Amino acid sequence: MSESLRQKIEKRMQELGIAAKRSLGQNFLVSDNTVDRIIAAAEPRRFQQVVEIGPGLGSLTDLLKEQNQSLKLYELDRNFCEYWREQGLQVIEGDVLKTNWSDFAWGDGGSLLVSNLPYQISSRLVVDLSIRQPTFDRMVLMFQKEVGKRIMAKPSSEDYGLLTVIAQAFWEVDLVLEAGAVDFFPRPNVASRVLKFDYHALDDRLATPHFLKFVKAGFENRRKKLNRKLESLFSKAEVAEAYSRLSLKEDIRVEALSVEQIKDLYLILSKTLEPSAKNH
Repeated sequence: MSESLRQKIEKRMQELGIAAKRSLGQNFLVSDNTVDRIIAAAEPRRFQQVVEIGPGLGSLTDLLKEQNQSLKLYELDRNFCEYWREQGLQVIEGDVLKTNWSDFAWGDGGSLLVSNLPYQISSRLVVDLSIRQPTFDRMVLMFQKEVGKRIMAKPSSEDYGLLTVIAQAFWEVDLVLEAGAVDFFPRPNVASRVLKFDYHALDDRLATPHFLKFVKAGFENRRKKLNRKLESLFSKAEVAEAYSRLSLKEDIRVEALSVEQIKDLYLILSKTLEPSAKNH
């Protein structure tokens, strides 16, 4: 009988004499079914470049490596960095949130990111990788269930917000699976979701910090009239013209706008990369 993933992970922990570090958000996947479904959704053979963030003890790493020899790892834990280098894999050690992705060899054959993300960095990473060019063609990522709900939320719902808009503006997002505490060791206190992100073509003006600033500003007071906030960034005439072109009601709130409407509103208002300042 073949060794289960749980047995393999427990064996590696014993061999390396290590324990999961909660400070780094380490909860190792030990469910064979969950891992198989993640790999099936990722399709690593399709891509020239494959990256895994936080390989840990290799719940996903072994299968990713088996299907794509280009696998590159980003890891913060020095013990795991040493282990994977000994296995002959390329490892970049450090905080992935500080990574200069401009230095990444993107190539023309497509790029894939797979990760059982530390939950404390998941939202920030999605935003960072969305508003830059180039970025990954596909991402298959594990999130805390509540974060996953926010990413896939609908307008006018409680979960709809900045993370929703940024994720859906740049990616086609699909639910791969839901994972319970039993699928991890040690068991986390929350349920999890795996989402697949496929990048879609868009206007280059969206992939900038200006679009992020625009969305942030809109959701600062989500239940107040959006035009009041926009008039602090653009002239009143510009806002009125944009509303007219999109047939928006004057009293509409940002939480009632679809992601497409928010994108269109920004593109109309942002005639240049720098929004025009309001003069008083």
